[in-house]
Amino acid sequence: MNYQKVALAPGLYFVGVPIGSARDITLRALDVLASADLLAAEDTRSLRRLLEIHGVSLDGRQVLSLHDHSGTAVQQRLLTAVREGRSVAYASEAGMPLIADPGFELSRATAEAGLMQTCAPGPSAVLTALVLAGLPTDAFFFAGFLPNARGPRRAALEKLRDVPGTLAFYESPKRLGAMLKDAADTLGATRQAAMCRELTKRFEEVQRGNLAELAEKYAQNSPKGEVVVLIDRSRSDSVSEMDLTSDLSRALSEMSMRDAVDLVAQAHALPRRQVYQAALALGKPGGKD
Repeated sequence: MNYQKVALAPGLYFVGVPIGSARDITLRALDVLASADLLAAEDTRSLRRLLEIHGVSLDGRQVLSLHDHSGTAVQQRLLTAVREGRSVAYASEAGMPLIADPGFELSRATAEAGLMQTCAPGPSAVLTALVLAGLPTDAFFFAGFLPNARGPRRAALEKLRDVPGTLAFYESPKRLGAMLKDAADTLGATRQAAMCRELTKRFEEVQRGNLAELAEKYAQNSPKGEVVVLIDRSRSDSVSEMDLTSDLSRALSEMSMRDAVDLVAQAHALPRRQVYQAALALGKPGGKD
C-alpha cells in the first residue's frame, strides 16, 4: 500500500490501526506512522509487525511502549517531545486508541498542557459490530467490559436496563455464556441481541437471537477470538403496576415465590429482579422462595 512521508506539525497523533485485516489501515494512518518523529504503542511488537507488512521503515526511530501499567514516565517523555517541536504518533494494539484501550491519560495530559493533538481515525470493533448486528444504530451505549464476577456484573447490567439505545459490550469468550445468562435474567430473556466474533478476520461470525437463545447456545460452548455483544433496547410493552400486582398475587397464591416470579417475569418480558422486588413488597405468608 502506498504512503507518503509528509511534514507533520508538532503534536500528538492518535492513530487507528486494523482490528484484524492489515489492509484495513488508512492511507493517512500510514502517512502519519511513516512521518512522525517518535512512535509509541500499546504493543510495540504488533506495531512493528504492521509497519513491516506495509513496508514502512523505522529509519532509526524509537518505538516506546505505553500501556496501562507504564506509569507517568513514558507519558511525560512524549509530552516533552511535543514541547520540543516533535511529532508523536500513538497506536493501540488494535482498533482506535482509548476505546477500551490505553490513551486517555495521555490525551488528557496533552489537552491540559495546551499542546496540539489530533487523530487519524481507523477501524473499531464496536462500530463494525453495530453495522453487522442488525440492531438499531440511531442510539447506542458502549459499556466496554463488564465486571468478571456475577454479582457486580448483574448490578452493572441493571443500571443499563433502561438506556434508550443499543447496548454494546466487549467480552471474553470464556465468560460469554455467563454474561449472556446474567443479561437474560437482568434485562429480559426476550431482548434481541447479537454475538459478533473475530470481526474482519478469517473466521468472522455473527450470531443473532434473543438473550435466552444466545445464553443457551453458549452455556457450554465458548467461542474463540475477540467478542462484541450487542443488546437491543427494552421493547416490552409498559405494564401497569395494577396488572403486575394482580398477576403476582394470583401466582403467589398457587406456587412458590421463585416460580411465581419466574412465571410473571416471562409473561410480561420483564427483568426477574424487577418482578422479585414487587413480589417481596406483596409478601406471601408461608411461601417458599
